[in-house]
Parts: sequence; C-alpha cells; structure tokens
Amino acid sequence: QSQLVESGGGLVQPGGSLRLSCAASGVTLDYYAIGWFRQAPGKEREGVSSISSSGGSVYYSDSVKGRFTISRDNAKNTVYLQMNSLKPEDTAVYYCAAAPVGGLPAQDEYTYWGQGTQVTVSS
Repeated sequence: QSQLVESGGGLVQPGGSLRLSCAASGVTLDYYAIGWFRQAPGKEREGVSSISSSGGSVYYSDSVKGRFTISRDNAKNTVYLQMNSLKPEDTAVYYCAAAPVGGLPAQDEYTYWGQGTQVTVSS
C-alpha cells in the first residue's frame, strides 16, 4: 500500500524552527513532484511549497518565502520542509502530497496525501 507519512511537527516558540519530513512507502518518489500544504482551523487548505521530481524547480507561497526551504533526498525517499522564523500564523496541520508529474503540479494533480502533522507556534 502506497502512503506518505509526515513527521517533525510540534510546539515551538515564535522565531523558532522545525523541520518536517515526508517519508514514502510503497511508492518511489523519484518520479513525483511533492507539495506541502497546511490547514489552520476554520481556514481553507493552503499550498505552502512544492518541489519538482528532480528538485530543480521549487515554489513557495508569499507567506513563507524566505523562511521555509523545501528539499528532497530521493535516495531516502523523503522530502523535507525546513521552517525557520516561525510565526503564530504558521500554526496549522501540515500535509505532504505527491503528484506523478515532473514539474510543479497543479493542486488537482496530487494523487497521494499524508495524514498530516500538527505545527503549533506559540509562546
């Protein structure tokens, strides 16, 4: 069974850092673009960042640009989201998703989704 599993969430103070991981099993991520999304209570899901299958192209939303960095290690079948200078408004459940395309995907191209990991930024 193919699945994505996120980890690395938790409680952090404003200005702190977390690194999220998205590990895949039953599917080889080499041929998949990966996206990170988040959803805060009462808000719509937001695309945060994505990376092409080769890692050569990346996307960041304006809300995280300059603070978050997406990367991938295809040998470990894992994608990461390094989150620095965290703000309370970054509080959300973070999801990773995989799309069977080489470039940066449209949201409806994602076929696998993880269960999410909670990130809470609070003093």
